[in-house]
Amino acid sequence: MSDTAKFWDKIADRYSKKPISDEQGYEKKLEVTRKYFTPDSNVLEFGCGTGSTAILHAPYVKQILATDLSPRMIEIARERAADAQATNASFDVASIESLDASAGSFDVVLGLSILHLLEDWESAIEKIFGLLKPGGVFVSSTVCLGDNMRWFRFVGPIGRALGLMPLVQIFRKSELEEGLKNAGFRIEYDWQQNARVAFFVARKPG
Repeated sequence: MSDTAKFWDKIADRYSKKPISDEQGYEKKLEVTRKYFTPDSNVLEFGCGTGSTAILHAPYVKQILATDLSPRMIEIARERAADAQATNASFDVASIESLDASAGSFDVVLGLSILHLLEDWESAIEKIFGLLKPGGVFVSSTVCLGDNMRWFRFVGPIGRALGLMPLVQIFRKSELEEGLKNAGFRIEYDWQQNARVAFFVARKPG
């Protein structure tokens, strides 16, 4: 198990009890995302954590596969899905990098609060582009610390070395948008949730 997976395993139970910090913003993102679903949608969410969002979206789609690299996160997600009787939601231990899925497998891919935690977020976006069907959409919500917290690049490595935080990439919203476009996406929806969080819906051309 990687050090990153061990970190998230260690905090999974505490994370599962943490309240949503911006309930209004979260509800808006759920609402916007569902506009891109149909009853026939095959959905992937990577970096799903304890599965709350996947379970909330499950009634609106045909099937949702949610993955996380933390086995404990996935264990909690499966328990929650069983309690909610979300029978069309499945949960697997995998990262976006290790996910074994055929090209064009999904109508929608969700990457929520995850791109800034990846070693190579640009390569991840390129893989997502390939996983989507023509006309499919990628919905992302990403912390962009490069816009107003660039000092974090000096603090982050210390916290990571002490085992207090995971890897956190520092980039600007404009760099994220450029990465999406470079991969071939067209931006359809752009919302700045707050000073740090950028929410995009990007479509793969049909």
